[in-house]
Amino acid sequence: MVARYDLTTDLDLQDQLLTVRRGTAFWHRKVGELNDAELDGDTLLSGWNRRHLVAHVGYNARAISRLVYWANTGIETPMYSSPEDRNREIELGATMPTRALRHLNDHAAVSLNVEWRDTPAEKWENIVRTAQGRQVPLSETVWMRTREVWLHAIDLDNGARFSDVPISVLERLLGDITGAWRNRGTDPGFAIEVTGRPDLGVSGAGAGEASATSIQGSLSAVVSWASGRDTTALTVGRNIQPPRWL
Repeated sequence: MVARYDLTTDLDLQDQLLTVRRGTAFWHRKVGELNDAELDGDTLLSGWNRRHLVAHVGYNARAISRLVYWANTGIETPMYSSPEDRNREIELGATMPTRALRHLNDHAAVSLNVEWRDTPAEKWENIVRTAQGRQVPLSETVWMRTREVWLHAIDLDNGARFSDVPISVLERLLGDITGAWRNRGTDPGFAIEVTGRPDLGVSGAGAGEASATSIQGSLSAVVSWASGRDTTALTVGRNIQPPRWL
C-alpha cells in the first residue's frame, strides 16, 4: 500500500520536507499569478525568460526524482546524462505549448513529493551523485530542491522577495554561498555582517581583518547580494560585486 505520510521518522528531515513543500507551494503560486503572455517575460537570470525558468524547475524535479529512484533501488540513475543534454532539455521545454509547460511544472513537483514521502527511513542515507559530481546522501536532495523553488520564485520577477524566504533557508543559503567561495578561493576578503544578528558572527574570508571589504545589511539583503541578485537593500557594499556562487 502506498504511504500517505512520510516514512522517515527523522524529525529534522521531516522539518526540511515541510520547508521544501512550503517553497514548492510558493513557487507554484507565483507561476500561477502569471498569465500565458507573461510567461514570455524576462526573469532576473540573464538569457532566460520565464518559460526557461519554469521548464528548468520542472525538469529539476524530474532530475531529483531520478536520484530518489537511485537511492531506493541501488540502480545508478544520474540527474542528467550530460550538461549539454540538461541545457538542451530546458531550451526545448521553453518552447512547449503553455498548457504543457504548466503541466510539466505541476506534475513533476507532485511526483517528486510522492517519491520522497514513500522513501523508507533507512534509504535516506544512501549515497547519490549530484549534477556537479558531489556524492551526497539522498537527504541532501531536499535542500537542493529547497534552494531551487525559493530562489527561482524570486527570479520570476513578479513580486516575490528575499524577505518572503524563511529565515532558516536564508541562513543556510548564506553558509552555502560563503562556503563555496572559501572552497574555490574566490572570496577577495569580504567581512559580511548581518544587521541585528550578532549570533551569526562575521562571515567571509576577511572576517577579523582590518583591510576587509565590508558588506552589511539584513539577512535577506545579504543573501540577495551574495546570490548575485539585488544589491540595493544593503546598507554597506552596494557597489561590490560578489563572486559567482553556482
